[in-house]
Amino acid sequence: MQSMKKVIGSIEFGILSPQEIRKMSAAEITVPDTYDDDGYPIEGGLMDKRLGVIDPGLRCETCGARAGECPGHFGHVELARPIIHVGFAKTIHRVLESTCRECGRIKLTEEEIEEYMHKFEVMGDRKKAKDRLIKEIHKKAKERMVCPHCGAPQFPIKFERPTIYWELRKDEEGNEYKHRMMPSEVRDRLEKIPDKDLPLLGLHPEKARPEWMVLTVLPVPPVTMRPSITLESGIRAEDDLTHKLVDIIRINNRLKSNIEAGAPQLIIEDLWDLLQYHVTTYINNETSGIPPAKHKSGRPLKTLAQRLKGKEGRFRGNLSGKRVNFSARTVISPDPMISINEVGVPIAVAMELTVPEKVTEFNFEKLKKMVLNGPEKYPGANYVIDPEGRRIRLMENNLELIAEKLDIGWTVERHLLDGDIVLFNRQPSLHRMSIMAHRVRVMPYKTFRLNLAVCPPYNADFDGDEMNLHVPQTEEAQAEAKILMEVQNHIISPRYGGPLIAGIQDHISGGYLLTREGAYFTRAEVEQMLMFAGVDVDKLPKPDKVENGVELWSGKTIFSLLLPEDLTIWYRNKLCDEPERCEALEKLIEEKLIPDEEEVRKLAYDGFTYILNGKLLSGAIDKKAYGREDGKLLDIIVREYGVERARQFLDQVTKLAIWVITHKGFTTAIDDEDLPSEALDRIHEIIREAEERVNRLIEAYKNGELEPLPGKTLEETLESNIMAVLAEARDNAGKVAERYLGMTNHAVIMAKTGARGKMLNITQMAAMLGQQSIRGKRLYRGYRGRVLTHFKPGDLGARARGFVTNSYKSGLTPQEYFFHAMGGREGLVDTAVRTAQSGYMQRRLINALQDLKVDYDGTVRDPTGIIVQFKYGEDGIDPMKSWGGKTLDVDRVIVKTLLKVRGKG
Repeated sequence: MQSMKKVIGSIEFGILSPQEIRKMSAAEITVPDTYDDDGYPIEGGLMDKRLGVIDPGLRCETCGARAGECPGHFGHVELARPIIHVGFAKTIHRVLESTCRECGRIKLTEEEIEEYMHKFEVMGDRKKAKDRLIKEIHKKAKERMVCPHCGAPQFPIKFERPTIYWELRKDEEGNEYKHRMMPSEVRDRLEKIPDKDLPLLGLHPEKARPEWMVLTVLPVPPVTMRPSITLESGIRAEDDLTHKLVDIIRINNRLKSNIEAGAPQLIIEDLWDLLQYHVTTYINNETSGIPPAKHKSGRPLKTLAQRLKGKEGRFRGNLSGKRVNFSARTVISPDPMISINEVGVPIAVAMELTVPEKVTEFNFEKLKKMVLNGPEKYPGANYVIDPEGRRIRLMENNLELIAEKLDIGWTVERHLLDGDIVLFNRQPSLHRMSIMAHRVRVMPYKTFRLNLAVCPPYNADFDGDEMNLHVPQTEEAQAEAKILMEVQNHIISPRYGGPLIAGIQDHISGGYLLTREGAYFTRAEVEQMLMFAGVDVDKLPKPDKVENGVELWSGKTIFSLLLPEDLTIWYRNKLCDEPERCEALEKLIEEKLIPDEEEVRKLAYDGFTYILNGKLLSGAIDKKAYGREDGKLLDIIVREYGVERARQFLDQVTKLAIWVITHKGFTTAIDDEDLPSEALDRIHEIIREAEERVNRLIEAYKNGELEPLPGKTLEETLESNIMAVLAEARDNAGKVAERYLGMTNHAVIMAKTGARGKMLNITQMAAMLGQQSIRGKRLYRGYRGRVLTHFKPGDLGARARGFVTNSYKSGLTPQEYFFHAMGGREGLVDTAVRTAQSGYMQRRLINALQDLKVDYDGTVRDPTGIIVQFKYGEDGIDPMKSWGGKTLDVDRVIVKTLLKVRGKG
């Protein structure tokens, strides 16, 4: 019979009544066992064939289907005594507090009931407003100690986690005593509540009667939901739910027999509590207040709530998270010689992952050869699919036979080849560029190879990181990946509109060594580096100078060969620490726009980059040229010459920089932090002066001469002033170190060009560490009146509160080391906490916003077409297409227009 298609209108959740549980049950389960001695399911046991079958030879006694076809059927257990459902324990407490213990009515007057009912009708489907009203009703009702309907006195009810209720009664003398409400008494009280009062308690009379929250019948899930597995030794291992149900049925049967035998109330109550424990842990094995049920091995059982909750649960683990085929994962290694668009794939992976290719008259011979190579020889194939859709595995003994049969219309699942499109991903996938499309480069050895410029978007490094590779299987998926996801299309970040795929570390240091003032190279060196970078050597212009008969080219000339021929741009770069020299060049350009090359060369300065018609005339290359976030040069090439030209520039410039840094040598070592004695003397003087200023401040504070800053106490003012003095001291010490180390120092080159680290790191290595802080304040925690016992109580001095005057090079004293560890610990804790918080926040945002989309009219809408935002991001600007947040860089447009008008553009 053909089933009719229906549209789901809505889904409603409710509580199953005992009658419904019995009605949907296929069998009552009474035996706390599974299989008999012959390995056959016991009737009335937990593997009863009426609940479904998992053994291949058996048929289900309810639907007659075999294993794999039978969906499974519920059973039920008749509980000897009612049991509180732990999931509803809080709700039961709220309902008990709100209703009368005698008549069951809600403890509100008829007028109040009418008023609240009217409010409910007005609210309609506004859930949050209704929840607030239900809380208000509960608050009002629980305070009434006399029922407004029957006049019966009421007692407070105390809830003890997880499932115990105490009624605080009074005896005839007025003494208060605790009476434990057993689940049967709770159920009786809940049964008294009339249907008309239930909406005010947040319950639906037909879908959720309150007494159904106390279990009298327990549903037993189908066998298919809790299959047993047979171990290699032949022993059957039962599912955790089955283990728990065995305990429940065993204790239930003992309780039943004790009740029938008229056992003492104490024994019955003990067994009742034990049954309550087993049912509670069956529902949720992480209930607070009771120990979790454990396996013999000591492992906590994974019961109903644990199957649904958390990362590994049914929702996040199975419904939202998927496992896939055609994927690989291994460690990543750097390879500066492959393009940013490529990924190096180990040959072992390329032989395991396949791409389906249809046989046509154009590729017939190629694919036939691959079929003959088979799965063991690269490039080969692992499977073929014939026109009927049969999938045939290629093996050594059938290669020739299948190669003969191969015809147009067949599909060959071939090994990965160079140029195939694959998706590459590094977790955590926090933004769009965490998954991008690369082209395969099959390589020897066992790791994926990645170009270093692509590390920033993946946040990858090579200290053992692993990455995932996915192979799209259809032409549509491959085309989509290439057009939308290819690496070169993501050079500009959608977060800040600057380059994200860019030169890093060696690329920037190498670029500086190539283009700094006085960097010249011989013909042999130039030809080597150009060939290494993949630049046509025929492009080489005449030498810049000849010294002792040797032709020399400047690094600027070589760098210019990589630039588009009509590119003109100027900017102050990271090395500009002589502003007057930068101003002189800016003034010359403003006056003439296109000054004479010789005029520029006379004023040329490493701190000011000036490129005119593709020639680098002034400035050294640093992070501001093609670095992450602020790479102006790379940014302009992407926007004005397209992503393909930008990819070519990035591939070439990174190789060029690596050749230079490799052949010129670039080492940083401990002697990079060596300062001459006069520099050290000056630093010691700075420290002494700072300590004296701090002592004067403390003296002024103690004498009552210190003026408090607006909005701050005297203590806060003192701390603020001391912090300012000590920060200034560290900065001044850093300036001394910087002055004496200079741009010949490799550590300084790294910091100044933006390749790695900051001048602060060098200051701390060479000069002094400075003030250690926790939450922006000086160290204050520790013993009474002092941070360490090495100082006098009440000492407010610089050294006593975490001022470290030594550098890493000179070595810290034990006290300084301890202070430094205190400051460092805060950083570690902060990082761990921030990661967890931001991860959780992102997950919540994704869940909340996943159904929104930007429409073609620029509005943001939900799936029903309702407008959420009239203009995407309030301004409709995509940061990737913007110029630093602006839709247009007017200055750039004017410059380009003027250059064209003057015939030089």
